[in-house]
Amino acid sequence: MRKLLIGAAALAISMTSTPTIAQQSSMKAGPLWTAARINVLEGQMQNYMDYLTKTWMANQDFAKSQGWLLEYHVLQSVNPRDGEPNIILITRYNDFPSAEESERRNDIMNKRMNQDAHSAAASSGARNSMRELMGSALYREMLKR
Repeated sequence: MRKLLIGAAALAISMTSTPTIAQQSSMKAGPLWTAARINVLEGQMQNYMDYLTKTWMANQDFAKSQGWLLEYHVLQSVNPRDGEPNIILITRYNDFPSAEESERRNDIMNKRMNQDAHSAAASSGARNSMRELMGSALYREMLKR
């Protein structure tokens, strides 16, 4: 009797619920956003702003001209609390490139900057005297259908 009641209850629930595969979301996946969290060290803000203007933004402009990204922004926190970044670098992409395409783009960018993977890593390490990398986040923009 107990099995019959459980079976009847399961049947009743399945008949009254709408299948989720038949429902279409009111939102669809859009572009990707990355937010790099940077803590610029005491006394280094102008040096880091110079780096961003001369190198980072120039590279972002080149990547944008190639169609690799949609837009980018440099945000400065007005009132960072302890443990929060004082700079956030936002980049908006149409979608993920394949691994092969990503490698191709890295090769083009390294050639443009007269560097290889090793010297690029060394340059990033040298900027540790100006800033601390606090991680990054990846977001997917959701668009109305």
